[in-house]
Amino acid sequence: QVQLGESGGGSVQAGGSLRLSCTVSEYTYRTASMGWFRQAPGKEREGVAAIYGGGTYYSDSVKGRFAISVDVAKATLYLQMNSLKPEDTAMYYCAATRWRPGSMWSNEFAYNYWGQGTQVTVSS
Repeated sequence: QVQLGESGGGSVQAGGSLRLSCTVSEYTYRTASMGWFRQAPGKEREGVAAIYGGGTYYSDSVKGRFAISVDVAKATLYLQMNSLKPEDTAMYYCAATRWRPGSMWSNEFAYNYWGQGTQVTVSS
């Protein structure tokens, strides 16, 4: 069973930065595609970034501010978040799948492995 574990969340003022990490129990074909999602209270889970097949993908709301990357040697996925805004406040989750999600990369149902989440709070 693949296990994912997020860390790095916290509280920051608007304009600040955070780097989220997601350790993966195995970086193999089972976790070939990985992504970051977030969910704010009362809102649906939203895909913010994904990495697979040598490419990276971002939602319009974070493009230019967030960067997703993976360190294969460390089996760790990262999300560097810069120029944070209060609307970025949410629980952030990492997710993985063996499949290439294609245009479905931001759809939570495209992923079958999930972490427990880490809270990010941005104050104005």
